[in-house]
Amino acid sequence: MAGHSQFKNIMHRKGRQDAVRSKLFSKLAREITVAAKMGLPDPAMNPRLRAAVLAARAENMPKDNIERAIKKASGGDSENYDEVRYEGYAPGGVAVIIEALTDNRNRTAGEVRSYFTKAGGALAETGAVSFMFDKVGEIEFPAKAASEDAMMEAAIEAGADDVQTGAEGHQVTTSMESFAEVAKALEAKFGEPTKSKLVWRPQNTIAVDDETGEKILRLIGSLEDNDDVQNVYANFEVSDALIAKMGG
Repeated sequence: MAGHSQFKNIMHRKGRQDAVRSKLFSKLAREITVAAKMGLPDPAMNPRLRAAVLAARAENMPKDNIERAIKKASGGDSENYDEVRYEGYAPGGVAVIIEALTDNRNRTAGEVRSYFTKAGGALAETGAVSFMFDKVGEIEFPAKAASEDAMMEAAIEAGADDVQTGAEGHQVTTSMESFAEVAKALEAKFGEPTKSKLVWRPQNTIAVDDETGEKILRLIGSLEDNDDVQNVYANFEVSDALIAKMGG
């Protein structure tokens, strides 16, 4: 019986992993289609599409899926998605920004509001918390792509704002305006980055206790699990122990 039970647990876990992966691929495909629809269907000529394709490759999304998502943009049967940003306060006064792509604004707004209410937070007006964040470009390369000095020199020359180098690699930060130009220059020099996208970076973070942190992490988990939600950003810090406990 024990062996049977263990097998069931393994199958259940694999089923969950497959479901999570399927949902992730759907979100990546949606971003690729929207990006291709908004500009040229060529990643080399469309920075947003390029970033979306890189994100998909980083998650090992099959090449066929990526190409199908790009082709879908030019088809007459492709869905129309609206880009929507939601802002709110999680427990502890933590600011949260949610980016979504939806074909039904009322449905998505209602679902996002319910997550905040259930967590003890509140959805706010657009602009209520985004002033506490900066919209910046982040470009990441593996450590083997270049030495710290070479990456720093190339990033400065390309017009980047900052470079952080660690054991896992290099993270280059740019302004929103210079993001596409810097990304193009660095890719020409060091090859394809592992990540290249615009993000909301908090200007300051709030340290919260484990009880509050658990509520916030559950809220973020609910938001990220929603089919329409693409990205979630928040300005808080929690202990490594709590992140490990919550499966992060």
